Amino acid sequence: MIRHAVVPVYLLACLLLGGASAAGFIANFMLQIASLPLIGWALWQMMQERPSAQIRAPLGLLAIFLVIALLQLVPLPPELWTMLPGRSAVVEGYRLLGIPLPWLPLTLAPDVALSSILWLLPAFAVLLGVVVLGAFRGRGIATAIVAVTLASVAIGALQVIGGTGAYLYRITNYGVAVGFFANANHNATLLLVCIPFLAALQATLLRRSGSQRSASAIRLLVGAAYAIIFVGLLINSSLAGIGLSVPVALGSWLAFGHQRPALRRGIVVATVVVSLAAVVTIVIGPFGNNLFGAQTSNVELSRQTSFALTLRAARDYFPIGSGTGSFQPVYHMQEPLGSVTTTFMNHAHSDWLELLLETGIVGVAFAALFLAWWVVRLRAIWRAEEPDPFAQAAVIATAAIMLHSVVDYPLRTAALSAVFAACLGLMSGVRPYTQRSRQPSSARHLTL
Repeated sequence: MIRHAVVPVYLLACLLLGGASAAGFIANFMLQIASLPLIGWALWQMMQERPSAQIRAPLGLLAIFLVIALLQLVPLPPELWTMLPGRSAVVEGYRLLGIPLPWLPLTLAPDVALSSILWLLPAFAVLLGVVVLGAFRGRGIATAIVAVTLASVAIGALQVIGGTGAYLYRITNYGVAVGFFANANHNATLLLVCIPFLAALQATLLRRSGSQRSASAIRLLVGAAYAIIFVGLLINSSLAGIGLSVPVALGSWLAFGHQRPALRRGIVVATVVVSLAAVVTIVIGPFGNNLFGAQTSNVELSRQTSFALTLRAARDYFPIGSGTGSFQPVYHMQEPLGSVTTTFMNHAHSDWLELLLETGIVGVAFAALFLAWWVVRLRAIWRAEEPDPFAQAAVIATAAIMLHSVVDYPLRTAALSAVFAACLGLMSGVRPYTQRSRQPSSARHLTL
């Protein structure tokens, strides 16, 4: 049915056009416009019938998120907003200009806050398309992710060997493989997300394979795809991407591979140990990461500096926060005057720290609530009598995105925020157009 392809096709458009946060304004605007019919369709559907209990939790989280974002724009009287932490500089500015204190919203950057909400429309559309409309198939979402990832590796190879002509954005990381993105780290996130979804596709295809020959062909093709992803990570050169690829690959193998029950616990322990060792090696190894160790070049633009200044600002504005979209002006106030140049820090390079700065204790509480739901769904997905492979892949993919968000901002792009939203939809358990396989789960086998 055509309805099955709605979310995968729109997700495909997001992956192809939404690879930049600051750049690509026209492409992102087109994605926002295209999201409106899907959002309107979902809202109309909710008015026709009450949402099922199964999807009320993700819809409730979305509603809370929107309330938090919209409350940032409500004008407050001077008697109230002047009492908020960190607003003394604003008061002093109006005093020096001789202007009476006006009503102002909670956020220090209301125009950016509004545009940030609009920027998330594609993600809202994908989430509503999955949980409300059921206009998806897990296999279609996985196919879109895998297809774009492999194409992104191919484009990345051309970018590395072909010079600047193959890059899609003027402001980008030249010299490394960024694929459809402007930022190399964001392309690395897509490569990480692709690993579990490729494993889920392999598991479902093997279930449906009618002969040993076709099963062997599937394993061969999937093995080749894994090799391409590995090459993509190498030419991408993202240290976080390379480090996280180890736990993501091992986690996918544990989820979809065929192991003996007696060995499974030992394999789980070995996976945790190897994953921690890989991450620690990236952190303390001589690989030039700009978060740990002594910085000798580009100190002002390193994560070590941005994390320190963001934490200082978060302390100054806690517990209310500086408001959605206010990172740049607040961060500039923290920078030493001698380090200010024409190059500036556009984000904290940690979505978690930026959330703390902008939303304070409210953002922390929302993050805790979201993580609690995520853990509940993880347990439900893995304890199901017949686990949905695409829901399992979504768990691993969201974990990879959230971990990568500790040292970067992948969710600031329409492409990866839409992927994250699709994963949350798959995790919610809504799959009205999928059919359970009658073949035993032991038929699953993973090539890694």
